[in-house]
Amino acid sequence: MSTTSPQNEDQGADQTPQACTVYYDGACPLCQREIAMYQGMDGADAIRWHDVSAVGTGADDLITSDAMARFHVRRADGSLVSGARGFFEVMKTIPKLRWLGHALSVPPIPWIAEGAYRLFLPLRPWLKRIVPAPKVAPRNDVSLSDG
Repeated sequence: MSTTSPQNEDQGADQTPQACTVYYDGACPLCQREIAMYQGMDGADAIRWHDVSAVGTGADDLITSDAMARFHVRRADGSLVSGARGFFEVMKTIPKLRWLGHALSVPPIPWIAEGAYRLFLPLRPWLKRIVPAPKVAPRNDVSLSDG
C-alpha cells in the first residue's frame, strides 16, 4: 500500500494537512448521530469527513460496500484502520478525547473492543431503523468532483 494519503492529494500548499479521514455511512441515522457528535467537538476540523453513501470511497484500497458495513479511518500516514481501532484514531485526534483514545489503544483493550464492535455490527441494521437522524446532518468534506 502506498504511504501517500489520498486526502492530501487535493490540498494546496497553504492548507493544513488533515489528521485523518473518516469514512462514514451518511445514510445511517445512527452513524450520522455519532459523526455529528464528533464534529461538534473542538479539534474535529482536523479530520476529513467522507460520507461514502454519497460519493463512494474514491480509494483503491477500500471498496464502498466495505466502508458502508464497517467504520474505517485513514491515518495521516496513509494507513487504513477499521472497527474499534478506527474509533480510537478519531478520539486521538480530538483534544478532549485524546487521553481516552490513547488509553483504549493499550492491549488488550483493542482486542476486547474489536470483539464488542463485531458483536454490535449485526445489530446495526435494526438500530438504523429505530434511531432518528440528527436534526443537522453531519458534514461531508468530499464531493463527487474530488474523485
